[in-house]
Amino acid sequence: MPHLVPEAGPQRVLAASNFVYTLGSGLYLTAGVLYFTEGVHLPASQVGLGLGIAGIASLALGIAVGHLADRHGARGVYTITLVVQALATAAFVLADSFWPFLLAVCAATGAKAAGLAARSPLIRHYGGDRPQEFRAYLRAVTNVGVSFGALLAGWAVQADTFMAYRLLVAGNALAFAASAAILICLPPVAPGPAVHGPRWIALRDRPYLLLTALDGIMAVQFKVLTVAIPLWLVGFTAAPRWLVSGTMLISTVMVVALQVRASRGVDSPAAGGGAYRRAGGAFLVSCSLIPLSAGLPAWGAATFLVIAVVIHTIGELWHSAAGFEVSFALAPEHATGQYLGVFGLGAGLAEGLGPALLIALCVTWGRPGWYVVGGLFALTGLAAPFAVRWAQRERRPAELRTAAG
Repeated sequence: MPHLVPEAGPQRVLAASNFVYTLGSGLYLTAGVLYFTEGVHLPASQVGLGLGIAGIASLALGIAVGHLADRHGARGVYTITLVVQALATAAFVLADSFWPFLLAVCAATGAKAAGLAARSPLIRHYGGDRPQEFRAYLRAVTNVGVSFGALLAGWAVQADTFMAYRLLVAGNALAFAASAAILICLPPVAPGPAVHGPRWIALRDRPYLLLTALDGIMAVQFKVLTVAIPLWLVGFTAAPRWLVSGTMLISTVMVVALQVRASRGVDSPAAGGGAYRRAGGAFLVSCSLIPLSAGLPAWGAATFLVIAVVIHTIGELWHSAAGFEVSFALAPEHATGQYLGVFGLGAGLAEGLGPALLIALCVTWGRPGWYVVGGLFALTGLAAPFAVRWAQRERRPAELRTAAG
């Protein structure tokens, strides 16, 4: 990165808000589930069911709120989503049974999905000539914030008391509220001009929907590092268990250091399609190396796993850069929030369905499942350039119809 902090102005405000927000996210991602299972003593099955319901219920919300951000001003709508997320997270302390827990987690998850869509017009407006590159920078900031949040959450896990977990929840809610407060320093973005024609144009854009689906399939790769590799390492290899944290640290450092650089060369939809293809190849190689770690001595297993994680993270950098590029470049400026809300559907489905898919294939089935998963990623990467070319062919006529409408 040429600099760690953007120049003073809207980009710095957005980066600061994002950093504070991800501090809270790191707290919850690390120990949020433990609050409900160890602190509130909800059965793990109920917690898993509630999180699944919340994830599915939030899918369509991003599209609707993204449309509101386009029509009524993104800063205000985004700020409201952060406030709702703060209040819903604070309500976790009142969730002493399944139904209050379900209501609170649905509100928090829905606000999170809505916020990601509502923030997109701000990134596009204040991202300069290359908002995709600024989005890559924000992803690096996200990894730094989540890492610090995870370190803070380690205290609550170590203390393992109800009060420690409640303080964790309170800190999470305060981080979201502070993130909203920082946005007061951000100049407002005027709503986009009224456009005649169908309201939900993103849902009629078939090439964009296909790209959303392909990106969603590839987004399952994010769960390889957090779900499949830990379970494989513990259950099938002689590698030391601390390597679970070590692999996450390696990946996080690589993303922080290299995400902006990886995104610079991905400066057109065609380049985005190529990055998807390279990412699919990298995932195929990494998924082919991981099963080879079984049956080896500890040093051999650790070596294969570390090499696989490095290759996988390179693929992750390309995948993220490709998603940033095509999602912004192929979205009309007046409907950025709506389009990015649609694009988020793919990642949302991967978030909800990815863990079960990877456990079934990579853990239950074992070695053959890793090769199937790698092949799935590779085929998805090969299909992406064709979908990008289709979207580019359709984009110009769609723009002309909108202008004439």
